[in-house]
Amino acid sequence: MVTPGQFARAIVPRGTTTIIADPHEIANVCGIKGIEFILQASEGLPLNIYIMLPSCVPATSFENSGAVLDAKELAKLINNKRVLGLGELMDYPGVISSDDSILDKIITAGEKKIDGHGPNIEDKELNAYVAAGVRTEHECSTLEEMKNRLELGLYILIREGSAARNLEALVHGVTRENSRRCLFCTDDKHPDDILSGGHIDNNLRLAVKQGVDPITAIQMATINAAECYGLKNVGAIAPGYSADIIVLDDLRDFQVNKVFKEGKLVAENKKAIFKVTSSDYSSVIDTVRMKEINKEDLQVEVKSDIVNVIKLLPHSLVTEKAVRKVETENGAFKYHKSLDILKMAVIERHKATGNIGLGLVEDFKLKGGAIASTIAHDSHNLIVIGDNDDDMLLAINEVERVGGGITICSNGEVLRTLPLPIGGLISDGTMEEVNLQLNEMLNIAYNQLGVNKDIDPFMTLSFLALPVIPEIKLTDVGLFDVNKFCFMDLSVTE
Repeated sequence: MVTPGQFARAIVPRGTTTIIADPHEIANVCGIKGIEFILQASEGLPLNIYIMLPSCVPATSFENSGAVLDAKELAKLINNKRVLGLGELMDYPGVISSDDSILDKIITAGEKKIDGHGPNIEDKELNAYVAAGVRTEHECSTLEEMKNRLELGLYILIREGSAARNLEALVHGVTRENSRRCLFCTDDKHPDDILSGGHIDNNLRLAVKQGVDPITAIQMATINAAECYGLKNVGAIAPGYSADIIVLDDLRDFQVNKVFKEGKLVAENKKAIFKVTSSDYSSVIDTVRMKEINKEDLQVEVKSDIVNVIKLLPHSLVTEKAVRKVETENGAFKYHKSLDILKMAVIERHKATGNIGLGLVEDFKLKGGAIASTIAHDSHNLIVIGDNDDDMLLAINEVERVGGGITICSNGEVLRTLPLPIGGLISDGTMEEVNLQLNEMLNIAYNQLGVNKDIDPFMTLSFLALPVIPEIKLTDVGLFDVNKFCFMDLSVTE
């Protein structure tokens, strides 16, 4: 939620001196201009920022994004020295079925690296996915998935983010024989978790706590990652390597005292001692363009009172399909205060098409208000959830007013808004400022609106529009069955 410079201020003092990023979020909103902004805004920092070109903009053909990046567009940047390859291939059915447009992107990557995103793929389909050129996987959630992919030669990126926390389960699959094929990633980590818990240093602490040898853990965080992505000059302290050196108290708590970047002291006692200049982001603002929305647009029409519902799972991006009996009125869903089923809408916000996908969500537990956001992976349309149409409409209008962001409303009042003017995704403030506002909003969500404390309301909401993570999601086109990779009816009529 912050610019590359502000991100560097937060993570360099915690020991991260090189990252590999897939900027598909801003690319889904702004296309090539979004990637160029990230490259330009990350120049001259004491943080190596390498890019994997987004392979799925849009993530699938089942939603509308702000841009479409085909192989011809990606070819414009593939030879940039900071571009390491092709980002995560989320459209795994397209890869497996040899979709021409996906294969063209794979061919464009040439000898460069290709990241995977293949949860639940098995057997021959998994072989086909790997045979296409995929070399990494960060979506493993079970030891069986990890083992299957290691056997096929993939590098496993063990993820510990804010919503998806897979480290505790997966590090028990790290052995002396396979450890050099394992590394760490964060993949969507909120400012509070970075500022309070750390970045990759947090992965190290958790891994050692789970019994991983400290030296093995350090290898996973350094040389393994460098080798995976073909970086020749980082990942070790040795002649010919950049003098990126972290000074620690011990190999258990991994408290970072000093950080040297190319031999220069750049952080001390968790404080950055380098300055960040402002970047020109004029090319990636004013991205919220919608048709006018009214309460009639938010009516969830149903054919029966038995419906398919998106059921949330604690601390997970995966959802379940649940069948529930709900209240109806004049052929439309009606919220009932004793049933924890809320209305959700995904509204196309890039080209004012008027597309609105409507669905129902269980276990969010919000009461007396609405939350809206322009962070809605991966196409980043406007997503809103609530128990009444008035607050939902207010939240929609508020997010549009500020040019993108997150807002929380109740009883006809805007309680708090975090503006994210850059692509509707990124603040122009510091991570500390963003974190302060988010914490205030979290407090309101949990304590005033009663949101389920087993979920991060803003992170969880943002992933409910992602049609490549099972089991059921909502896009601006409609309710989507991820397992079958097709749209589904909200009503259950048989």
